Parts: sequence; C-alpha cells; structure tokens
Amino acid sequence: MDEISVEVQPTPNINALKFVVNRKLTEGRSRTFRSPAEAAEVPFAQQLLQIPGVVQVFLLNDFITVTRDPQADWNAILPQAEEIIRTSLALG
Repeated sequence: MDEISVEVQPTPNINALKFVVNRKLTEGRSRTFRSPAEAAEVPFAQQLLQIPGVVQVFLLNDFITVTRDPQADWNAILPQAEEIIRTSLALG
C-alpha cells in the first residue's frame, strides 16, 4: 500500500482546514460529526474531535475538513490533526 499523503489546504472559512488524503474515505456520501460520541464508529474522527478547539469534522470522498472554535489556535491543532489522520489511515 502507498504511504499516506496528507495535503493541508485552506478553505473559504478561516476556521476550517481541508486535509486531502490519498485514500477514499466515503463513497460519495458526506459525514459530519460534532462530538466524539457522534463519531464513535469512525475512530479517527472521534480522536480529531478530542483535540481542544476542534468543533466539527466533515468527511467526503478523499478529504477531511476540520473546523475549529474561532478562539482556538491552528498552531496547536494542526500538528495533532495531521498526526491522527496519518496514523489512523496507515493502520487502515
């Protein structure tokens, strides 16, 4: 299997970042999670929502959009989010 690639892209919303990966995450149906409990069946989404400041995780096809609380700092969220995505997808 190829190594996981994660490309971080800005979105029109300054409080959201898009993580584009080289894996299919959903088949044309989006999924949105706003709490770790909602994301119970998607472990990496659950972990992302446990990062302080993350308020929403959206999945569609080959990308994950992470939305932060406007008061939260991307510099604190970004490395953790990237690590969770990379590690979880590598484990399959």
